[in-house]
Amino acid sequence: MRIDRLLANSGYGTRSQIKDMVRGGRVRFKGEIVSNAGLSIKDDQISLISLDSVPVAPSRYLYIALYKPSGYLTALEDSRLPTIADLIPQQLLYKGLAPVGRLDYNTTGLLLLTNNGTLAHRLTSPKWHVEKTYLVTYSGAPLTEEICRLFAEGMTLYEPDHESEKLAPAKLVLCSNNTCRLTLTEGKTHQVKRMIAAADRSVTALHRESTAGITLAQGPESGLYRNLTDSEIDILFAATELAGTPR
Repeated sequence: MRIDRLLANSGYGTRSQIKDMVRGGRVRFKGEIVSNAGLSIKDDQISLISLDSVPVAPSRYLYIALYKPSGYLTALEDSRLPTIADLIPQQLLYKGLAPVGRLDYNTTGLLLLTNNGTLAHRLTSPKWHVEKTYLVTYSGAPLTEEICRLFAEGMTLYEPDHESEKLAPAKLVLCSNNTCRLTLTEGKTHQVKRMIAAADRSVTALHRESTAGITLAQGPESGLYRNLTDSEIDILFAATELAGTPR
């Protein structure tokens, strides 16, 4: 397949945009700058193509783990504040990447991104019970085993000017006098902060450690990203009953 067609089909831009990238010396094959947008590439040579020094991902779908730092919006554009789009190479955004759920502006940790809309929907839907674990730092008296039991039973939130809201069971593990780990299977707005507030404490720092058991323990520093491994993608597909579907 021609290299310009391959890159265009993979979502890196229109054919004319790809040709401009080639003319600009941004596309390389086997480490050498490509000068001919019509260069023919064999299937087993795709891994040798790079754009702006980043290996291309010619598959239909992308699955990325981003270590979100504090001070970034979980959005792809904003006129006032930095967004997670500033942390991802532009050529990957051409493929329609979108965040799976959201982390608040000052919340840090694992944020998945994909252009597989079915998977993204299931990962965020409470119907599929996908676990997300947070390390919570809070102010106030140490949380107690009684509060752990309350969370495990599925607490009800009673908030001023809001109807009461029944939550799914959640796992709370006490770590120290002011830290805990909270695992949820749903993602209501500001849920962690609201649950801790219902226990008469205030969240002072929040960090997502994992989604569906996938972590960044072996991953990049804050603000960087990586592609998920095949085994991690298998985990997400199994958790959302999508095993056997195109990926």
